[in-house]
Amino acid sequence: MKYTFTKTTFTLLLLSVCGVGFSQQAPNTLSAAEKKQGVKLLWDGKTTEGWRGASLDKFPEKGWKISDGVLSVEPSEGKGGDIVTTEAFSNFELSVDFKLVEGGNSGIKYFIDPNLPTSGLGLEFQLLDDDKHPDAKMGRDGNRTIGSLYDLIPAAKNKPVRKIGEWNTAKIVSKGNHTEHWLNGVKVVEYERNSDEYRRLIAMSKYKDYPNFGTGEKGRILLQYHGDQVFFKNIKIRQL
Repeated sequence: MKYTFTKTTFTLLLLSVCGVGFSQQAPNTLSAAEKKQGVKLLWDGKTTEGWRGASLDKFPEKGWKISDGVLSVEPSEGKGGDIVTTEAFSNFELSVDFKLVEGGNSGIKYFIDPNLPTSGLGLEFQLLDDDKHPDAKMGRDGNRTIGSLYDLIPAAKNKPVRKIGEWNTAKIVSKGNHTEHWLNGVKVVEYERNSDEYRRLIAMSKYKDYPNFGTGEKGRILLQYHGDQVFFKNIKIRQL
């Protein structure tokens, strides 16, 4: 039997020898390794189960859309408001894939305290088009740019941000008071909740009238409705 090796055949053979796979994990699913580590889907990719409006007892009827495994803010369909998990978390590792449109603004909030007068008040991993949204130049020292702890701590200046319209991955790690923000695999913020420095930052921020802001032992996760289209998928959490 005679074999003819083309350039494509050689490339596929080389990739196979190098151990490179050709299948890609489906969105909103868990790999065997993730399951072994205790990772769980915080959103199933199909329904609104586990989520409700931040100030509602059910999921908003307008403003949010689920399509092809993507959860998106759709402001053209009516104001939906923020959504929160029905479960509260303390020590966790949260990862979320997100995609912004040009000039987009949104956020992933955590330690949402339902006892505060504002239902959507919590620590925020900022999601922003730094080049086109004016919020990037507000606050102090860039603490309202993408990846930052909003209005408190700026993300590292060398943060890896993908182009608008491409998917990015946000990760929040919180264990005890130690908290980290990661963007596309790089740690961009690190701080200690409840420390003297943390309280100093609160006193200088827009949260100064809430002295216990972000200090609770547990809280809900929130996806922000900010009037701009934004897309989410692969929302996963591992309790630590």
